Amino acid sequence: MQSFYDYTFRQIELSIREIGYGDATINKKMKIYVNVFHSIIAEIDSWSQFSDNEKFEIVKKYINLKNNDYRLVKYFDKYVNYLSKNSLNSFTKSVIDHRF
Repeated sequence: MQSFYDYTFRQIELSIREIGYGDATINKKMKIYVNVFHSIIAEIDSWSQFSDNEKFEIVKKYINLKNNDYRLVKYFDKYVNYLSKNSLNSFTKSVIDHRF
């Protein structure tokens, strides 16, 4: 799990560098991204126990939604169901070398 986490944030950092930001800006942006990521993880930890309205409020906090469209909530419900039926290794096989 740590390798996957490290890889993900390294790819974000590389993408920011490609845009042309300097080290100081990259450090500030990475701190923001890591904090937002952990905030989302903390909020969705019990996703399946929330009502649709609670789920919608979580999504709305991170994504600017202009109406009460619950399609994203339904999408995430289906995605969580899909993930629960597959192992993490099946998604990361070609991305991370699991020998380390």
